[in-house]
Amino acid sequence: MNKRSLTFDPIWEEKYAAGHIQNYPWDMVVSFVFRNVPRDRPRSEIKIMEVGFGSGPNLWFAAREGFKVAGVEGSSSAVDFVVERFKRDGLSGDLRVGDFTSLPFDDDSFDLVIDRASLVCVGAEVQNLAVAEVHRCLRKGGRFLHNAYGDSHSSMRAGELGADGLINNIAGGTLVGVGQLHFTSRAEINERFADGWNLLQVQRREWVDMLSVSGDIHAEWVVVAEKT
Repeated sequence: MNKRSLTFDPIWEEKYAAGHIQNYPWDMVVSFVFRNVPRDRPRSEIKIMEVGFGSGPNLWFAAREGFKVAGVEGSSSAVDFVVERFKRDGLSGDLRVGDFTSLPFDDDSFDLVIDRASLVCVGAEVQNLAVAEVHRCLRKGGRFLHNAYGDSHSSMRAGELGADGLINNIAGGTLVGVGQLHFTSRAEINERFADGWNLLQVQRREWVDMLSVSGDIHAEWVVVAEKT
């Protein structure tokens, strides 16, 4: 495994170059934004950043709601698509090709940061570096939505353990065909947010596919953390 694959899984450039698109925002992101956005400033002054924005549905939603938006994405094809979509819809945003572990933004510059299952594509230590970068970029009191796959997920047991806790060649469960993934334990959540954070929400969500013979479990963490 090369260094690039530890910080960005090339399968996502292949997918976005082939036309993989999601047009509309995830419901957890919409809820996070409206529950945690500062109330004491106009929307035009509130800055929201997303790590791994993919085809851009979450930032598109936030920009349409009048917030200032920015983000980094490892796939240049995805960034090109989102830039064109924003232009077509008359929206503005600071949308860059970048690396989770070296965010190209100033210290203390964002009110909210979103990770909607993007950091799951890198290993444990790389995620810790990325979360430290998110912390640097957030203003004091700023909040971070961290959505990770849980370690009770059936797909974790249907692959091969690789570097930095990544599971490769997943052959079962709900996450077949999406490349390398990391599955997070509660202990890792505690470690990841031990310094400089106040955990406001730690939810473990699981659902079982009752039509599958093996009763596959899909497990996720939904974490909201505040910079102290």
